[in-house]
Amino acid sequence: MARGESLSVRLDGRFMLKLRGHHLICLHFFQGEGYSPNFVEQLNDVMRRARAGEPIVVVQGSDSVCIHCPHLSGTICRSTGTSDSEIREMDENALDLLAVKAGALVLWEEIERKIFAVFPAWYRSYCGACEWRSACERHDSFSGFCDETA
Repeated sequence: MARGESLSVRLDGRFMLKLRGHHLICLHFFQGEGYSPNFVEQLNDVMRRARAGEPIVVVQGSDSVCIHCPHLSGTICRSTGTSDSEIREMDENALDLLAVKAGALVLWEEIERKIFAVFPAWYRSYCGACEWRSACERHDSFSGFCDETA
């Protein structure tokens, strides 16, 4: 079984996109940067499919992005000793902000419509210490979503 197969849901014989909570928010600012060229290529594919209207299964834990991450061990993030639990907490907060439950099927455009309203709270809670912040800040719309003084 390929690394990603255990993390995918089949619908009509095709692997569906699966995204965890924080990826539903953070991928709005994806700028083509990542751990490796292969990782970036896979993220570009995820984004292409999501933007084309392919349904997304909201999941708890590893998703269609994580399966290409060098820090994934099985279904656990091993970036640091506490990263998996920290990320799971982030995911729960993202789902609360977006008013989406794990197991739901969503479309990217549905999540996109919610981002402007939820992003200031997300930014205050998570962006300050994020290793990807500088990449996100290069996104044309990032500053429009941020209000650091709020």
